[in-house]
Formats: sequence, C-alpha cells, structure tokens
Amino acid sequence: MGPIRLTLFPMTSATSRATIFAKIQSATAAMPAKAPLPVYDLSLTHALPKLAGSDLWEIFCRNFQAVNGKPMESVAQLAGFLTTTRQLHGYCDPGLYDSIGAPLAAAGLTVETTYDRDRYDDYQFGITRASGAIAESGSVIIDDERTSRRLAALAPWVHVAVLERSEIHRTIADALASLGDSPNIIWCTGPSKTADVEGILIEGVHGPGEQVALLV
Repeated sequence: MGPIRLTLFPMTSATSRATIFAKIQSATAAMPAKAPLPVYDLSLTHALPKLAGSDLWEIFCRNFQAVNGKPMESVAQLAGFLTTTRQLHGYCDPGLYDSIGAPLAAAGLTVETTYDRDRYDDYQFGITRASGAIAESGSVIIDDERTSRRLAALAPWVHVAVLERSEIHRTIADALASLGDSPNIIWCTGPSKTADVEGILIEGVHGPGEQVALLV
C-alpha cells in the first residue's frame, strides 16, 4: 500500500469536527488490520518478589500501597477517608449508586450521577468501575467499555476504582492476555506522578492525586 496523503486546510469556524474525522476515516479505510501482539517470553516478565503469597487481593494491596495507592474493603472506610480529607463533592457511576453512592450521600457527601464536563472543578472525587487489577504491579485497569465516564476517573483529585476479587490478574502477562476490544485501556499504578522537574517526584500533576481501589 502506498503512502497515505491527508489534505491539510486552515481551520475556520465553518470547519466541522465531523468533516475532519470523515476525511481521516476515508484516508485510513484501506489500512490493514492491527498487528498482533508481540510474542514474548513470559518467564522474563515477572517480578517474583512482588508475587509472594497466594491471595491475589493481599498481593495487590501490598504492591498498590508501595506506589501510594489506597486499597479499601468497605464503603464506610471510603466515607471516612473522603470526609477526613474534605473531599465532599463528587461523581459516582449510576450503576454503583445504590451500593456506594447512596451510603456516601447518607454520610453527608454530595454525590452526583451525571458528570458535567463544564463543571469539572466541582468534582473532588470520581467513583467508576474498574475492568480489573494487576497484583504484580499494583495497577488498576479502566477502559471505555466499563468506565462510565473516563474524565470522571482522570480529572478529580480522588479516583475510586471499584473492582471484584475475581477481576484481579496475578501478573502483567495475565492482564495482557485478557485485553478486550476496548479502544482505550488505561493502567493506573497509584496516583498520577511525574519527576520531570529536577528529578523531584510530584503526585497529582497529570491525573488523580489519590488512587483508591475499593473491593466489592
């Protein structure tokens, strides 16, 4: 297949977003299917000291805490954390409201089930459904298929990823093998971090400053 040529034109008020994406889709329609995942040696990928133990939740908690994540096992524990840190207004996935949002509201927090992008500064916490977790690295997995609002998982200071014990993968290789068809999959290994400025580690710069994993 020859090179793909895209015609660039100046942006004007009359240029619609739909027109731009239609041109991109037309230009890339002849592209072949995605390349398969690379073949790799599974024996070389595991951090064995991090996998000590047999209970995946316990292994995950240990590695999650090592990257400053906060594992929790009850809504009462979450309510106490949010109240103590004065994170009192947030968003909750509508599908999780009865089990999580309503108890938080009863504890005095303001919980919305519709995320208004124009009011992103109003949301101090976001509660969304995780697609899974990785015990080996202490990572939670979110994607576009099960996360109700991706911005609600990335913009608030506190992100609460809700997961079930059966969704915890033992290793990174196991998690890679289970990747679905979601076009956007994110692994969150603790709070957002950067050390670009003089090698000083700062959390909460490009995303949540507190990452919570709530087991249900």
